[in-house]
Amino acid sequence: MPINTLLDVKGKFEIQTYYSRPKEIDRHNHIPFSGSPRKHPFEKDKIILVADPFTANTFYYEFKIKDIGFAEELANITNIDGDSVAMTRIWVKKKSVSIRCTPFIVDTIESV
Repeated sequence: MPINTLLDVKGKFEIQTYYSRPKEIDRHNHIPFSGSPRKHPFEKDKIILVADPFTANTFYYEFKIKDIGFAEELANITNIDGDSVAMTRIWVKKKSVSIRCTPFIVDTIESV
């Protein structure tokens, strides 16, 4: 599957947030990650969190939903063309196994 399909701006993933922070969420047991959430294209028990969806050199995280202890909405971001993307901060349990993916184009680097 092309990487453009995974990072498609149209495939946003709406999440439900808690109205108040649960008591079991704290910095000793969870780590915050911010980005734009997307549905995982193949696995329903995972989400993708795109760190900065409007930049060319972005990366994304892949988390298991069961490892997320808390999610909070952040302000939407908008690009120069007026396209808007919802941003979220999720709190993930420490010691959870996740993936950080940085897409790139394979090419020869020319020396000057």
